[in-house]
Amino acid sequence: MSDKKYSPRIAVYPGSFDPITLGHLNVMERASRLFDRLIVGVGVNVEKETLFTPAERVQMIHQATAHLENVDIRTFTGLAVAFVKRCGARIMVRGVRPITDIPAELTMMMANRRLAPEVETLFMIADGELAHVSSSLIKQIASVAGDEELAKFLPRDVVHLLRERIDKLHPPKS
Repeated sequence: MSDKKYSPRIAVYPGSFDPITLGHLNVMERASRLFDRLIVGVGVNVEKETLFTPAERVQMIHQATAHLENVDIRTFTGLAVAFVKRCGARIMVRGVRPITDIPAELTMMMANRRLAPEVETLFMIADGELAHVSSSLIKQIASVAGDEELAKFLPRDVVHLLRERIDKLHPPKS
């Protein structure tokens, strides 16, 4: 495929977003200012156990990014780099935590360059206090943290949805 088929004005930010965090949202907001169009790709891995369905994750991201006019949210299966190419993009945005993600992300970037040399990876670190936040961390603390504590890491609408899901999976003991 020719490079002309891929637009440098479109970027794709793939992830599981289970659930979307303020760190994810920070990267989405900043990336949406850099590109004419940002496609958020919600990865669907049938072998991975998630708290939320793909449709629920798409809805959460829609709500959190309603103020961003150039963001489109789609689901995908398979390799993220193949999804980026299907979207006609040349840029894959990856949100990274400074200490924990860099080695694995560099390895993945090199593999992606072999699979799709026309796709460049742009690493973005969430601003300040959000740089360490991950969906895994949220899942670990959700059952013991209060709503105000969770709101420091998640969009407000997501706090309520997460609380409902956690209570459904682990009903409070009376």
